[in-house]
Amino acid sequence: MRRYSAFAIAREAFRHHLGWERAWKSPTPKASYDAVIVGAGGHGLATAYYLGKNHGITNVAVIEKGWLGGGNTGRNTTIIRSNYLQDASAAIYEKARSLYETMSQDLNYNVMFSPRGVMMLAQTEHEVRGYKRTAHANSLQGVETSFISPARVKELCPIISLEGPRYPVLGALWQARGGTARHDAVAWGYARACSDMGMDIIQQCEVTGIRSEAGQVTGVETTKGAISCKRLGIVVAGHSGVLTEMAGFRLPIESVALQALVSEPIKPCMDVVVMANTVHGYMSQSDKGEMVIGGGADGYNNYTQRGSFHHIEETVRALIETFPMLSRLKMLRQWGGIVDMTGDRSPILSKTPLEGCFINCGWGTGGFKAIPGSGWGFAELMAKDESPLTAEFGLNRFREGRFIDESVAAGVAH
Repeated sequence: MRRYSAFAIAREAFRHHLGWERAWKSPTPKASYDAVIVGAGGHGLATAYYLGKNHGITNVAVIEKGWLGGGNTGRNTTIIRSNYLQDASAAIYEKARSLYETMSQDLNYNVMFSPRGVMMLAQTEHEVRGYKRTAHANSLQGVETSFISPARVKELCPIISLEGPRYPVLGALWQARGGTARHDAVAWGYARACSDMGMDIIQQCEVTGIRSEAGQVTGVETTKGAISCKRLGIVVAGHSGVLTEMAGFRLPIESVALQALVSEPIKPCMDVVVMANTVHGYMSQSDKGEMVIGGGADGYNNYTQRGSFHHIEETVRALIETFPMLSRLKMLRQWGGIVDMTGDRSPILSKTPLEGCFINCGWGTGGFKAIPGSGWGFAELMAKDESPLTAEFGLNRFREGRFIDESVAAGVAH
């Protein structure tokens, strides 16, 4: 693989840019692999990458029923933060955030990581107490956050209105090293690195069955034929339950659509990410000038990837209270992503009742920010049958009542 650089751009300019090679290959699947990852989104590609980089396992296939990065990886609002309350959550999200900082250099691919800072507004006294508690917990966990005053909120985000008609801004939980990254570039960078290590990325290849013998996984049936493997990783977000039923077990998850939208592009006016849980909405400004806006998940189970009017109404109405300037903008486009929710709103990274089969799911509305940390821990779990990053996120916690309740503890599930 040729390295990308300023010199490469200059060289190809003289060749009319005809010398660029494909970023990743599109091979025909082999009959057998050491490991198969189902799902070529960010989490699946990151898992494959760290299997090769950290554990030397490169005889790997990543199979995807659609196109690479076409699921939730390309349908999110790109927020990266690690200011979670519970120790297990803070550990895996902080690992992810730190890996984002060097990802462009590690992958030789510009993922456009922007550590612009993330603030979570406190608009009730309850939130003030909760976010101060989180700031103290983060201090013990080695995660850099602080609780800031309304004046500091206004200084960081001048377009905000501190005196909302219902909920004034009383402060915010501030993580200066949080931010955003380009979601497509994260998937493309991992795919390019995996392909360079000799891994096969197979698109338009749907899994139709999971084969096993005497309780041990032996491979998968796909629309491109049978593929044998010693280890199988299922990383398919909202469709996790569909795949695990093929493997013979059920998951404690439900799938719903999470809504998002962007405005027409405008001049730069906001260089931080703002999340407001009380009125429920979050927003940042993209490099193209669009206001990237996210809201809540649908209140009913579904697999749609389209937006719905009631979420436009609820989310935009809520954000206009805090950002009155939004009332003058036009919506450019809207979409939904299929997210898989667990009861405690924390992920599952676990071995399964089928030996050799591993599951990575349940990230709910917080999947993008976790991609590198998830891949690092899940790859270690697949390679060694255990990982410190994933130890608390096993399936058995639901049977044992060891919940990691971030929906309550962190004040927001996103």
